[in-house]
Amino acid sequence: MSANVHPNEALFDAEKPFPVIPSCEHFAGSEKLMLKALEMQNKFGPVFDITCDCEDGAAAGQEAEHAEMVARVISSDANQHNMMGVRIHDFSHPHWKADVDILVPEIGNKVAYITLPKSTQAFQIEAMVGYIKQVAKENNIEREIPIHVLVETHGALKDVWKIAEVDWIQVLDFGMMDFVSGHYGAIPAACMRSPGQFDHPLLARAKTEMVAAALANGIVPAHNVTLDLKNSEQTKSDASRARNEFGFMRMWSIYPTQVEAIVEAMKPDYSEVEDAQGILLAAQKADWGPIQYAGELHDRATYRYFWQLLQRAHISGLELSDEIKAAFF
Repeated sequence: MSANVHPNEALFDAEKPFPVIPSCEHFAGSEKLMLKALEMQNKFGPVFDITCDCEDGAAAGQEAEHAEMVARVISSDANQHNMMGVRIHDFSHPHWKADVDILVPEIGNKVAYITLPKSTQAFQIEAMVGYIKQVAKENNIEREIPIHVLVETHGALKDVWKIAEVDWIQVLDFGMMDFVSGHYGAIPAACMRSPGQFDHPLLARAKTEMVAAALANGIVPAHNVTLDLKNSEQTKSDASRARNEFGFMRMWSIYPTQVEAIVEAMKPDYSEVEDAQGILLAAQKADWGPIQYAGELHDRATYRYFWQLLQRAHISGLELSDEIKAAFF
């Protein structure tokens, strides 16, 4: 093996690598907010995704016009980083297929992902993904369009392991407010906020089950929003708990100041990033065989861990050495 083999080739063979995507997903419902989010993304760099909302963002009776507007924004030159996704209507809504018919032909090659909300059974997600595949094929779109699925109902949680096995799924999102509302008052409204959202046993159980199903299937688990819009320290605290105590690797933002707080809280520890840089450079020079580094043994198992960490550091905007950037990025 050549000493210059890239870690994606050396460490994963034929298996699909774990998705490396931004740790923050910012929601925007109107054209004005979508364009503001793009300005923010171009200012901060490609460290967060933007989700254009065709579900709650579209006024009743104007679903088609809203979807056409979203397609126009995503396909525009303002979307410099191609990091805009879209949430469509749910399976029970009469417009969900029309959303797909409008969006996929126009932006199927550019959209970052399509989010499917409010499923109650796995077969609904299978049907929706199947229809997206069909429309993509009919329009000669050959790429696999990443699918994000909201887990926000009792049924979706019950079927979460089946949902996680559906093709094209990249992310499972936890939908806090709908999930709490579905408990008929058994979970108090205060538990839509911290600390209850992490400490209430029914919510802790739901979050850990969803994260386990996601990670077991090579899917990114994403955490719900912080309702306190303007308290960035609360957002940062929530993102830190979600990441460090529950294993979430991504979180939603619904207010501009939340973006930086989430990225900051979820970025890798820099001491680990420094270790990752040294270990991976030494591993590449050793043709990806076992090495000693700082008195410790490292092999392909730890190389995989540190390569994934290094990719997350890169996409979070952390500064990496010139040698690492030249070798791997």
